[in-house]
Amino acid sequence: MEARVQRIAVVRRVADPEANTRLTALTAAVLLVLLALEGLTLLSLQSFVSWHIVVGMLLVPIIGLKVVSTGYRFVRYYTRNEAYVRAGPPPILLRLVGPVLVATTVGLFASGVALVALGPGAPFVLLLHKASFAVWFGAMAVHVLGHLARMPKLASTDVRAVPYERGPRLRLAALATTVAAGAVLAVATFPLVAPWAHWTGGAG
Repeated sequence: MEARVQRIAVVRRVADPEANTRLTALTAAVLLVLLALEGLTLLSLQSFVSWHIVVGMLLVPIIGLKVVSTGYRFVRYYTRNEAYVRAGPPPILLRLVGPVLVATTVGLFASGVALVALGPGAPFVLLLHKASFAVWFGAMAVHVLGHLARMPKLASTDVRAVPYERGPRLRLAALATTVAAGAVLAVATFPLVAPWAHWTGGAG
């Protein structure tokens, strides 16, 4: 009987919609700050193309964590996990926008990475990057507005609980590891920035 109770406790910890929601909110909070910084570079790519590339590469692993956390919830809900079914799905508009957002996010960042690797001489990839951004921006705006009201409370709850609870520590550690991976990727990108800075005629 005791072993069965322990197994149930483990399952509940793994299948915990609240923990998943908090990880998603923490990741989203970091993403919003970095995406805002990335957006500022668009005001003058000629001057800030180097920053645009470096911040974009920093974002890649963090975007990956966000997609994994939301995708996990999607899979658990549609495979009829009891805890996730009880928690319920997002509003219908967000469910409709979700696939578009994921597809355009993959297109935007995959084309961005390809552009960094290929350099300025890839006009088709650059066109794909711009087209992905146009659709992504609209989908992202709907997504952010749909979740913005709850995000600060969810993210700050884990931050306040770090000294006392193991779950928040693990989630923050996962996020910190992902940010560190993004920083390593961004630093590794430095040698590939020069052709773009030269192409735009900016100092970067």
